[in-house]
Amino acid sequence: MDQTNRREFFKDVVKPAAALAVAPLFVPQAAFGANDRMTYGVIATGGRGQYLNKKFQGAGCQPLAMCDVYEPHLQAALNASPGAKGYVDYRELLAHPGVDLVVLAGPDHHHMPMLFASLDAKKDVYAEKPLSRTLEEGEQMRKVMAASTQVVQIGHQRRSALMIRRAEEAVEDGMLGTVYQVKAQWNWNVAGPLDNSPLPGKVDWDRFIGSAPKRPVEPMRLRAWRHFWDYAGGNMTDQGAHLMDTVLRLMKSPPPKSAVCQGFIAKSIGNEDPDVFTATFEFEKFMATWSLNYCSSYQNGWSITFLGDGGTMIIDEEGFKVWADPTDRKRDPVEIYKGDIPVESHIANFLDCIKTRKQPNCTVEIAQRAAAGPHLANIAFKEGRKARLAPDLVTVS
Repeated sequence: MDQTNRREFFKDVVKPAAALAVAPLFVPQAAFGANDRMTYGVIATGGRGQYLNKKFQGAGCQPLAMCDVYEPHLQAALNASPGAKGYVDYRELLAHPGVDLVVLAGPDHHHMPMLFASLDAKKDVYAEKPLSRTLEEGEQMRKVMAASTQVVQIGHQRRSALMIRRAEEAVEDGMLGTVYQVKAQWNWNVAGPLDNSPLPGKVDWDRFIGSAPKRPVEPMRLRAWRHFWDYAGGNMTDQGAHLMDTVLRLMKSPPPKSAVCQGFIAKSIGNEDPDVFTATFEFEKFMATWSLNYCSSYQNGWSITFLGDGGTMIIDEEGFKVWADPTDRKRDPVEIYKGDIPVESHIANFLDCIKTRKQPNCTVEIAQRAAAGPHLANIAFKEGRKARLAPDLVTVS
């Protein structure tokens, strides 16, 4: 792309991305008629579940039922959802009359059984990422979803972000030349010992454990389930599924062929997964790294750097910038795009697909590919070796 065309393509890039969208980023309640207001239930009303509950209400949907195994979480969600009924068993919520769709926000080891139960109940589903706890579960979910007519959106909200689409177009139009290396990172200074003090409320521990190995009540496992291998893939799949999905999308690539990973627990005493790590992924025609440091706020937040022989792009939570090659970061970027990652647009896409019965922006198959690299890196980390992934996204050698 020559400079004239680049300027035309990005003529309005310094404006907020939301201002450039033709359609609204969320569906206001007024857009729904009295008879077509969608109704929903939330399964697992911890922090993310409560956040999504508010967002779905903001999109004009009516909450009918809330479910959680921990009483304080359930009560908080009910307080924010007038008229909704509370449940401890999510199967009972799925039988609640009149529920059109369900939001799944539970621990990773519940993702597959909760999705399968929701599909059996003929519910459309908005499910949090990562798709699965393991590679094998991801493939099982893909197969089951292939035979279903339900609409399932996985919560990779970058898939519905205008700024990521603009970045994708810039790569497609050759602004970076050929990209040979990608660097994804996430820095937050949030690491610290896990809290294992008694829980201030009732919990149905057996339902929390589910299919995981049985064990006595250990409060930190409920509070910080993401950091125990029985329940999740740790920071690697939590944030990594988001970022690697963007890498695959912009590079038009399948998941990596192999991975190595090193890391350690610096401050998060009680964790099983590292709070500082770097994974290196081998693709067919490029390399990628994925680094996380929860002990530093330098370059705070997430970013992905695409290094091409014609230019370099850095995407972060505020938009993206492009430098022409040879790159001098002291010079001004040749392109700047201001934007963000609104979850509202992802929810709006899901609700629209429920009406049209079209495929949403992040299908189960897309989410399976996004999580494959991080799952592979976890295997490499735990086994201390280079792990190779077969094209079936299950077989590891």
